[in-house]
Amino acid sequence: MSNPCIICVAITGSVPTKTDNPAVPVTVAEQVESVQESFEAGATIAHCHVRDDEGKPTSDPERFARLKEGIETHCPGMIVQLSTGGRSGAGQARGGMLPLKPDMASLSVGSNNFPTRVYENPPDLVAWLSEEMLKHDVKPEIEAFDLSHIVQATRMADAGKIASPLYVQFVMGVKNAMPVDERIFDFYIETLHRLAPNALWCGAGIGAAQAQVNEWCISRGGHTRTGLEDNIRLDKETLAPSNAALVKRTVSICEKYERPVATWQQAREILGLKMPEVA
Repeated sequence: MSNPCIICVAITGSVPTKTDNPAVPVTVAEQVESVQESFEAGATIAHCHVRDDEGKPTSDPERFARLKEGIETHCPGMIVQLSTGGRSGAGQARGGMLPLKPDMASLSVGSNNFPTRVYENPPDLVAWLSEEMLKHDVKPEIEAFDLSHIVQATRMADAGKIASPLYVQFVMGVKNAMPVDERIFDFYIETLHRLAPNALWCGAGIGAAQAQVNEWCISRGGHTRTGLEDNIRLDKETLAPSNAALVKRTVSICEKYERPVATWQQAREILGLKMPEVA
């Protein structure tokens, strides 16, 4: 294959702690350093959450602003993708960082079950978040935890509520949501391309499924996500020493399938994002 593969690194998330793996970056300074290492290893999108002084998830726009500024300073050209996920806040507070005009932001367009709770994404909040993304020229990454989310995203794009082309991420391996199943994975790709032929896609595997989903994505010409948010281990016995180590593993899978790893310039061109001025 010759089409470049975009690697997204999800550095922190809302769940993993340093007790789980000491390499999980929590402070803004730790996150910037981890992103820089991952950028140098081959990642071109940084999927970002922030934590408060106690290490708990928050949607604090000021912390997002400091993180965004740090990434742009130390990783010029890298795509900054901020999370609007529901573990960090409620209601419109989840989109309080969108006026910062990051390159991208995550967008879940429907609700589903998580291991111990319902991940609530009611229609009015989804509509507001998508409007804010259009208003601030932020490209959404649709996080699809269920087939209905793919269908809903294509309907919203057809109605002009989400900018095209769509970029959809299949999230596999969350307990009570989409299972890690290769036939389902292929059906999701087929369904997305049938409903939105110009859509782009990537995949994220949770826990032990991370490397498997990375390989499925890379072998089929899509893009993929790795990082300590989704998986804290290199293998069953070994904690991942860094986000960069997981990026390097993903790069090795690209080499296996003779897929070049996208540069930040290529990633921006593929996703239709503006090119920043880089010194």
